Amino acid sequence: MRGVVMLVSTKGAEKTGVCSGVCSASTAERRQSGPDRVMASFGGHALPGTFFLFFGFWLVVKHTLRHSCRTARTKGRHSDAPFLQRMEYIEGGIQAFASFVGILVEQFYPGGPIAHLYDAENHSWVKLMNWQHCTMYLFFGISGVSLIVTKRFQLTALRVNCLTLSLALFMEGFLFYFHLHGRPPLDAHIHTVLLVPVFAGSVSTMLEVFIKDNIILELFSAGMFILQGTWFYEIGFVIFPLNGVEWDQNQHTNLMFVTMCFGWHLAAALLLVAGNSAAVWLILKKFSGRSPNIEIGMRTTSPTGCHKALLEGSDEE
Repeated sequence: MRGVVMLVSTKGAEKTGVCSGVCSASTAERRQSGPDRVMASFGGHALPGTFFLFFGFWLVVKHTLRHSCRTARTKGRHSDAPFLQRMEYIEGGIQAFASFVGILVEQFYPGGPIAHLYDAENHSWVKLMNWQHCTMYLFFGISGVSLIVTKRFQLTALRVNCLTLSLALFMEGFLFYFHLHGRPPLDAHIHTVLLVPVFAGSVSTMLEVFIKDNIILELFSAGMFILQGTWFYEIGFVIFPLNGVEWDQNQHTNLMFVTMCFGWHLAAALLLVAGNSAAVWLILKKFSGRSPNIEIGMRTTSPTGCHKALLEGSDEE
């Protein structure tokens, strides 16, 4: 009788081992060919990280130049320098184009949904993570288009571009918050920390709609984009290490280190904003010392139109 029981238990153990092996293989296969295969790599996180880094650095340069123009412009002028106006057209175009390319990659990359949202035969959704990424890119594309429209029709005072950029950041954070179901603790935690700069940037950009021409607020928003960029790289290094040594996803000390590391990233982002802004200010000061009558965009500040006529009339009197 004991022999029969041992034989049955041995067969059950073998069956359990085979089942666990199959389940592990199927899980690994789903990770490789699942809906998140575009983002599930180091390069998939480095690409948006690079975009946010460059975008943040450009915002620092733009806001510093604009603040310098605001403090040095002649009385009665309210428009930006021609150089900044041209660059904002390019900024909006690049933002819209990059979003369009992102949507195409998510949809038509091998294994993508190819514009199919629901599978009627299997009664299931198709690659919802890809669709979530497309939704995020869509809102950033809308933000780029709104920037072009705002500049084209002289609607800068309405700050529609700040409103749409804030909504794009909010949608990014909203989707990421519900994007982490079933992931290991370290993976979920490091992606959750990303929500801090995303929502902070959304709030600060929304405040720019109501608080205009505040250089501290504008540079803070730019710093949150830089922080997003560096943290995307951190996610790539931790979840997909280049040296092949994987982190223990369940060890609590790893979560503590990642949380502390975020503070280092925040300090680095603030230093980068301060250094970049100071460099732009010093360059402007250097060139303005050589030719004080020249403004950004190669536009002189000599009196024109009615101002010149008034000066000539006062001389005659």
